Amino acid sequence: FKGGDTCEYLLSSGRFLGEKVWQPHSCMMHKYKNSEAKNCLIDKRIVFIGDSRIRQLFYSFIKLINPQVKEEGNKHGNIPFEDKSASIKVDFLWYPEVNGSMRQRIKSWTEGSVAKPHIIVAGAATWSIKIHNGSNEGLTQYKINITSIAPLLEKLAKSSDVYWVLQDPVYEDMLSESRKMITNEKIDAYNEAAVRILNSSSRNSKAKVKLFSVSKLIAQETIMKSADGLHLPESSRDTNAMILMNVYCNKIMKPIDGSCCQPQPPLTLIQKLAFCFFTLSIIGYLIISLIHRNNFRKNKACTDLESGEEKKPAISAPNVSTLEMVLHSFCKLGLIMTYFYLCDRANLFMKENKFYTHSSFFIPIVYILVLGVFYTENTKETKVLNREQTDEWKGWMQLVILIYHISGASTFLPVYMHIRVLVAAYLFQTGYGHFSYFWIKGDFGVYRVCQVLFRLNFLVVVLCIVMDRPYQFYYFVPLVTVWFMVIYATLAIWPQIVQKKASGNCLWHLGLLLKLICLLACIYFLSYSQSAFEKVFSFWPLSKCFELNGNVYEWWFRWKLDRYVVFHGMLFAFIYLALQKHQMISEGKGDPLFSNRVSNGLLFISVLSFLIYSIWASSCKNKTECNELHPSVSVVQILAFILIRNIPGYVRSVYSSFFAWFGKISLELFICQYHIWLAADTKGILVLIPGYPMFNILVSTFIFVCVAHEISQITNDLAQIVVPKDNSTLLKRLLCIAGFFSGLLLFSVTQEQSRH
Repeated sequence: FKGGDTCEYLLSSGRFLGEKVWQPHSCMMHKYKNSEAKNCLIDKRIVFIGDSRIRQLFYSFIKLINPQVKEEGNKHGNIPFEDKSASIKVDFLWYPEVNGSMRQRIKSWTEGSVAKPHIIVAGAATWSIKIHNGSNEGLTQYKINITSIAPLLEKLAKSSDVYWVLQDPVYEDMLSESRKMITNEKIDAYNEAAVRILNSSSRNSKAKVKLFSVSKLIAQETIMKSADGLHLPESSRDTNAMILMNVYCNKIMKPIDGSCCQPQPPLTLIQKLAFCFFTLSIIGYLIISLIHRNNFRKNKACTDLESGEEKKPAISAPNVSTLEMVLHSFCKLGLIMTYFYLCDRANLFMKENKFYTHSSFFIPIVYILVLGVFYTENTKETKVLNREQTDEWKGWMQLVILIYHISGASTFLPVYMHIRVLVAAYLFQTGYGHFSYFWIKGDFGVYRVCQVLFRLNFLVVVLCIVMDRPYQFYYFVPLVTVWFMVIYATLAIWPQIVQKKASGNCLWHLGLLLKLICLLACIYFLSYSQSAFEKVFSFWPLSKCFELNGNVYEWWFRWKLDRYVVFHGMLFAFIYLALQKHQMISEGKGDPLFSNRVSNGLLFISVLSFLIYSIWASSCKNKTECNELHPSVSVVQILAFILIRNIPGYVRSVYSSFFAWFGKISLELFICQYHIWLAADTKGILVLIPGYPMFNILVSTFIFVCVAHEISQITNDLAQIVVPKDNSTLLKRLLCIAGFFSGLLLFSVTQEQSRH
């Protein structure tokens, strides 16, 4: 818990996750593409000066800029590299010893007439050990020479980034006879001298020569794979080059998944206003609580001194006012949002990269499955997709999705495709649930719409303000919000067809089917016309809700991925409710839905479809190919699950209360994971307790689930106050909400202009 400078951690400590993935201590490393590297290093000059080990690092570095570069040219000479498209110059200067020649070259950069490199990477020692045959005289001379260049490097560090690469260990058994004198003991002595001498005259200065010591740790794990015992294998050199790129470029490019060397982002005006609001809420709640407590004490029963009898208080307990409830809710929310900010915006807690292994995904899945089965109870009703069953369905799906995210399982294509079906199943339930409500109740009032929109969006709106993220960043909430409005519009637009009206005349059923066909035609058109879709959602201020990184492509991609499944949910609800109305299915306790023959046939087809889908998902070559077919085939798996879960009467009559509990807070779990369970906006993992990964997961998970549950309660409490049933009061509240969002929009526009 040293805090502060993650650059120091990046350059000095870390560990391997698996064989090739390097994890710096406390922060996340971004994997730079060549286009990103060019954007970062545009108009820059970088110099690598040293021996053959530095030459290897030079080649790995320039391959990040241009992967086509080949390791050619004079090995014992200078090697230039230039990328004219980005005006980047990278030079390797052959100075295998720390001596007068190296000093003279470094001194030339300190003189005003010569342009200084923006980045200098230097290091050498093995040649000194070899030439002096590992003698103490060689070490003494090395100390004298490095002492003479140290002030020059420190002077350069005031205007350039200067890195001194400490010497990697060797694999002594593989060294050739001419290199046998290069021992790890000698290397340690030379490194110790460099560490002691460099920065000795500027220990309190911010401008220092940065010691690149992490390479030693990497070499300790990988030097056995070296071809000659001296030079690192290519994968290790590439890791070192990527570390260098992160050290310099993260503060410039600010990648989401590169938390190393990134300064804490400054508070925006909107964040400052939110902080003031929550602070005032906490103060207001404390004041009201103190006033109520004092009033309650005054009204307590007191002894009548004359009669010796107790007088009863005028009131038994203080009544909780609406204002107090609002302030109490925002007081709790303010504390929770502070925790969100500290976890994922302040550099207070550590963050680490994800690393996928089959065991990290499948073992927790088995564990929660056992827990879910253990907490089995009887349902209150035995209808298809009853409330307890849908809560259970949401719960186990949410837990699987959480494990999928924290284990980094998106890199394993078969798991990715099965998780896509679970996300589609959520949207299927959106179509099924809202269609069923409007069809049965016929309630198209503003109150119902506002209640649903508030419960879906409250947390996300608060997070957009506190965490300074666009609405589309939390893509699932915009998705279910838009689909809810589509369902509402489809059924509310004239003619309004509901079950009560349709039961009197079968033609109304036909009218509803025509509405659904029109909806399907619109979905089909928009999915194959990206330009039309973008025009619909690019109008200001609507574009503010759906843009991410300056365009609506991400929104189009997310919508298109599950474009038909909500329609399928609506159609399933219509067919199921029609069958139920005409008593064509049996929903009694313990009874199968259909006759035994039909039930067995449907169960066999359902199980077979699961197996076929799993085989197909495993044989997919890439995500693009799989995603093209996903919208058409996902509904088959969803229907198969519904049939397996509901056809046998004994299965339909029980549910897992464990999964159902999580299902009731599934939306909050999905959103909260972005910042207080995962980190760096889901790209990494939050580390509250470093060095103990299992204990860390247990603690962070406990806090995460408690916070999600608390936010669910806060949302429900505020929904009753903000969205009242009285229409005139509701209209006033809606005008206030419209004013709030207008102000928020104005502030965000002002904020963007100030950034540009």
